[in-house]
Order: sequence, then structure tokens, then C-alpha cells
Amino acid sequence: MDFYKNKIDREKLPRHVAIIMDGNGRWAKSKGKERTYGHRNAIRAVRNAISASNEIGVEFLTLYTFSSENWKRPTGEVETLMRLLSETLISEAEEIFRKKLRIHAIGEIEKLPHFVRDQLIHMMDLTEHHKNGNLILALNYGSHKEILEATRQISHKVKTGELKIEEIDEKVFEDHLYTKKIPPVDLLIRTSGEVRISNFLLWQLAYSELQFLNVLWPDFTKEDFFKCIVNYQGKERRFGKTSEQLK
Repeated sequence: MDFYKNKIDREKLPRHVAIIMDGNGRWAKSKGKERTYGHRNAIRAVRNAISASNEIGVEFLTLYTFSSENWKRPTGEVETLMRLLSETLISEAEEIFRKKLRIHAIGEIEKLPHFVRDQLIHMMDLTEHHKNGNLILALNYGSHKEILEATRQISHKVKTGELKIEEIDEKVFEDHLYTKKIPPVDLLIRTSGEVRISNFLLWQLAYSELQFLNVLWPDFTKEDFFKCIVNYQGKERRFGKTSEQLK
């Protein structure tokens, strides 16, 4: 069980891992069940990802929990997802506190149902001083919207004289994103065999290593996570430089 975990170099961990948790519907269909059955059975995979990340000391873990496009799904499925999110925030609270994880949320959380939004804000407030890792939930999140909103905010500051055009650089832009206090993504994992990014952290993924797994999300294990870390550590991250320059 610890085959890949034992291969991990703790000195070369990605600082920020993000996961697109995909495949719940297909997993349920393969068992002759409704899509919501897959969502309910995905909680175990969420626990696995959080535990694996925490065990090896990954500083930031972002989970693509609900996209801004997911509102287009059948009403019953959306309602189930919102209820599950609320139930999970409650059921996992003790474990979050035991691990001393800090909860963050990115996205338009003000548009979530009030019972979810209030619980989420409460958890964020209660864990504000935790320092044993950061769990970021991307909720009602869409990267296009994030980038547009950042552009509007910067434009407004230029218009009012708070900011000069020549002062706009990458740092200024990043300071207006939802992730302004969160480092760029080092490793992106997507389950289910789909090979796309789905409007997720487009700016933050600029130099990420991307790994696409042929595993449906409810079947995702801690060993899957550890294997992704080992694969990540086997890559040469050049950031535009040559291999010779790095040496």
C-alpha cells in the first residue's frame, strides 16, 4: 500500500496540488445507478486526497468542487450536490480540525445557497489560524469569470487614478484573482480519463505538470495520489530554461 509513498522525496514536494474530481456519473452508471449515487460515493475519494496530501506535507490542495457551469445540470442533481456539500462540511469538520487544516474557498461563493455559504464561511473563520496545510474548495468557480473580474477591478483602479497603466504587471494581476494569497499550481490531477482543463485555474496552471488518470473519481485512492507525486518528481521543470541552464 505504501509502495509509492515510500518513493516520495519529501524535499521535492509540489507546493500546490489541484484536482479536477471527474467521473462520478460514469461510475454510478457502471453500477446501474443514478448519477447522484456517484456523488454520494465520492466522499471517500475526497477523504483519500486530503489525507494523502496531509500525510506527506503538501502545503496547498485545491479541489474543483463545483464549477460555475455545473448549474446547467438537472435541478435534482444540483440540489443533491449542494446538500452533499453541506453534509460533508459538517461530517468532515472533526477531521479537518484534527489535521489542523485551514479551509479556503475560491469562486463566487456569495451565489451559493445560503445554508452552504453560511457553513462554509463558518468553517473558514474557525480554521483561520490552522497552519498544517491549506484546503481550497473551488465553488461556483470559473476561470474565465475570475480573469474578467480581475480585469474589471484593475480597470476601475486605473479609471479612478488608484493605479497607473504602466504599473500593471503579473503581480498586480495575480493580486486581483481569487487565488491572490495562494501560490501557482505545481501539479494538476484529473481523473476519469478526460484530457481537458475545463475552465479551471487557467492563469494559475501556466507552468503546472498535468496528469490525467484513467480512474473514475469514486475509485481514487491515496496510492493514486502518491503515484502522481512520484511521477511529478520525475519531471524536469525548466520554466523556459534549458536543461543545461538548470544544471
